[in-house]
Amino acid sequence: MHMGNGGRASCAMSMNGFTGEVPSESSFKRVLERVGLVEERRLKRRSEAGRIFSGRKAKAPNEIWTVDFKGWWYGANGQRCEPLTVRDECTRYVLELRAVADASTPTIRACFERLFEKHGQPGAIRSDKGVPFASSTGVLGLSKLSAWWVALGIDLERSRPGCPQDNGGHERLHLDIERELRGEEQQASFEEWRRTFNEQRPHEALGMKCPAELYKPSKQKYEGTPQDLSYPSGMEPRRVKVSGCICYAKQLTFISTALSGWSVGLESCGQDKYNVHFAQLLLGQLDQTTASFQPIQQTCQPKEPS
Repeated sequence: MHMGNGGRASCAMSMNGFTGEVPSESSFKRVLERVGLVEERRLKRRSEAGRIFSGRKAKAPNEIWTVDFKGWWYGANGQRCEPLTVRDECTRYVLELRAVADASTPTIRACFERLFEKHGQPGAIRSDKGVPFASSTGVLGLSKLSAWWVALGIDLERSRPGCPQDNGGHERLHLDIERELRGEEQQASFEEWRRTFNEQRPHEALGMKCPAELYKPSKQKYEGTPQDLSYPSGMEPRRVKVSGCICYAKQLTFISTALSGWSVGLESCGQDKYNVHFAQLLLGQLDQTTASFQPIQQTCQPKEPS
C-alpha cells in the first residue's frame, strides 16, 4: 500500500472529522503482517538464480560438448599451468587439452573459434558457473563468452551447484590428466596425450571402442560470428549499449553488460510490458511505465526451436 502526501491529507480529513497524523505506510504493513494478510516474498539465493539446466545427456556426437579448467599446477620451469579441457560428451573424444596463457574471455574464445573451425559447432555446451563460462551477476548467468555461444545458436547447459555428477565424465577425465600429466607444461606433451587417449584407449562404456572410432565432425558448420541477431516479425529488436542498457520509448533500461553490442527482441505481453529475448533465451520482462527490467527467476531452459 502506498499513499502520497495528498492521499494522506484527504484521508485524515474524511475519518469522522479526525485531523491527526495518519499512520505511516510501515505501520500499516506491521498491522497487516500481525493478522497474517501479508505474504512474504521468497527470494532466491544468488547461487540459484539464472541456472540453465535441463538434465539431458548426449546421445550422439556433438550433441553436447563439456568444458572446464583442470586445476592448476607448477611446471618444471616454475610457471603456473592450468589446462583448458573440452570433450565430446557422447564419445568421450577430447577435443582440446591446452595450457592457455590465461582464463580471459578473448583467450578462451580464440580456443573455441579454432575448435568450431575444425570440428563444427555442438548443439550445447555444458560448463560450471565459473569465469569466463558464466557470470554470478549477469542475467541468466550470461557472460561475454556464453552470450557469444548463444548468439551462434548453441544452447547452454550449466552444472548445478554441489552436483559434480552433472559433469561426471569430465571430472573423470581430469583424474586421468592429474595422474599422468601433472607437472607438464609443454603443449606437445598435451597433444601426444590427447592423441593417445582418443586413438588408443578403448572405453568399456563405448563397447571397448576408442573415442576416435566414434567421433565425427558436426554437421553444423561454423560460419563466423554474426554481425547481429534477427528476430521474428512480432518482436522489436533493440541493440544493447556498452553500458548494458537498451533504449525504448526514449527511456534507458539496464539489461546486461554481457550482451553489449548484441540486439535483444522485445515481445509485447500486455499493456506496456514486454518479454525480452536474446536469441533462443527468454531473459525477463521490461515494464515501460517504470523503465525497469525484471530478470526471469525460475530455472530456465532453451526454447524449443520453432
